[in-house]
Parts: sequence; C-alpha cells; structure tokens
Amino acid sequence: MERDQALEDFLAHQRLLVISPHADDETAGAGGLMLRVKEAGGEVFVMVLTVGDLEHYNSKPGKVKGSQRAEELQKAMELLGVDDWEICFQDNSLHLRLDSIPRRDIVSSIERDSRLAIDRVKPTMLALPAPSFNQDHEILFKAGITAARPHLSTMKPFQRAVLIMDAPQLAWNATPFVPNFYVDISHCLDRKIAAFSCHKSQLRPDPHQGGAEALRILALSRGREISVQAAEAFHCMRFVF
Repeated sequence: MERDQALEDFLAHQRLLVISPHADDETAGAGGLMLRVKEAGGEVFVMVLTVGDLEHYNSKPGKVKGSQRAEELQKAMELLGVDDWEICFQDNSLHLRLDSIPRRDIVSSIERDSRLAIDRVKPTMLALPAPSFNQDHEILFKAGITAARPHLSTMKPFQRAVLIMDAPQLAWNATPFVPNFYVDISHCLDRKIAAFSCHKSQLRPDPHQGGAEALRILALSRGREISVQAAEAFHCMRFVF
C-alpha cells in the first residue's frame, strides 16, 4: 500500500497536458492516464490540433462533419472529467494537412498562442503522439518535442515528464514503439473504452485497428508486460525527479 499511496501522491500533484493531432487520439493514447490523474486529484487538459470534414474508407456514404467530431470529443472529455479542452484548428483546409503549416507556427500554438498553451497551463507532464505513417501525427510529434525542449524553468515552464503515447496503429511503423513507462489502468479500462466509444464516427468494426476492441486488446497486452490486468504504455523521453 505504501508504494500505491506514493504513486497516488505523485499523480495528485500533476498538471497533465495531452496534445493530440485529431479527436479520438487523445483518449486512445492517454485516456487511462487522464482518469488516473483525475482520480488522484491532479489536473488534466487536452489540446486537439485539428478536426475537419473527412471521408473515410468504409461502407458509409458521405463525409463525417468536423462539427460532429467536435461534439464527440466534448462527450469523451466530459466522460473523462478533464478540467478543460480545446481544438486549435477547426478548419477543413488544415485537417490531415498539418504538414502544410510551418512547424514554427505549430510550435508557437503549443507554447504560447493557443488557449491551453504550455505558457498558460504550465503542465508538469506532457503526453504527445508517436511519429507514424500519419503526417499529422508526425508533424505534431516534432513540434511537441520542440516545444518541450530543455529550458531554464525561470524563463519557461518546464515539463518534468514527457511521454509519447501508444496506439494500435503503431504496429505499422518503420520505427518500432518501445515502451518504458507503464500506467496500470486495470480498474478504469472500461471507462477508457467508453470514452473512446464516444468518438462514434471514428469507430471501426473488429478486427480493424481503429476499433474499440483493438484498443482493449492492446491494453490487456500491455498489462501482461507488467503483470497487471490492463495498462497504458508510453515511451518516456524525459522524467525528472
């Protein structure tokens, strides 16, 4: 129990900022961590870079409206109980085209320009997407790492923990995802899946990687890596005591 209490005390003092390229990536990658931080008494903020109209490869005709994705995000955020959330670019011309924006402008949004920018939220813990085949994930990873670069804490908010999020889709990736930081989410896996399922327009049927069952199986698999029922895995780029 002592070790558990020490972990809860640690989480209670965290201000977690999850930065996600699209609505649903935040819950897939860090929904369990968000729940754990809130349960312990810490604070959680979510910055989603972009939503927009999108035509999927599926059997449903037409496009999913960006407004629908924003509504789904709101429901997921309410279920996770986050303190605040925002969408930076609600623009069809930028959705899945973050690589058309100069990286410096994205860095500036993360650091100082957006409503939940690092300068305003002053997070102690930052969660970012892993680089992958998706250009928006790749761009946000690079911009996020730039925004979190080592700095004097007297001049700029310094994040003592910088985590890179896991996802089922990372199985198709030239760079292997190597987790070294785990969060036990055994007791809150169902709530994470429920929050992810709020993104109804993004859910894919099993055994698709974009389905809720794929996310559950990943959590169960990561749990076995640390001998618990279910876990979220991250690659920790920085952890400072």
